Amino acid sequence: MAESADTAAPVRIDKWLWAARLAKTRPLAAEAVRGGHVEVNGRRVPPGRRVAVGDRVEATIGGVRRVVLVRGTAERRGPASVAATLYEETRESVAERERLAEQRRIERAIGDGLPGGPGGGPRPTKRDRRRLDAGSSTPSPTGGRGRRTRRGRR
Repeated sequence: MAESADTAAPVRIDKWLWAARLAKTRPLAAEAVRGGHVEVNGRRVPPGRRVAVGDRVEATIGGVRRVVLVRGTAERRGPASVAATLYEETRESVAERERLAEQRRIERAIGDGLPGGPGGGPRPTKRDRRRLDAGSSTPSPTGGRGRRTRRGRR
């Protein structure tokens, strides 16, 4: 791909995060930058900060931390194939994301056996609900009295 002046011109960090598909929407990208979840070359920046080819961007968006090197810029969001050419993720960042994904898979597999757990198991039965309530420190919404009615009576 021949690099034109269009892919090398500096562009706002919030626009770049959106065009590179690291953020789903531009307002979410701007919010992440304002919230301090994005650093350019090791510094927190405002949404209007311009990034250029060669900059190092560290972004935590949606609970996922990515460290990328800017390889191109774009004012507009294009296809995913074009967005992938705008940055190069560091090896350490890729390894950390894969480690966290594996950890989530393991946690999900452990939770699969629980009724109503994160694995999308069946709804707990009345007996399961009582066992869960007995084991938890927070009281159930019914206070252990059975079903709730309008006036609090059965």
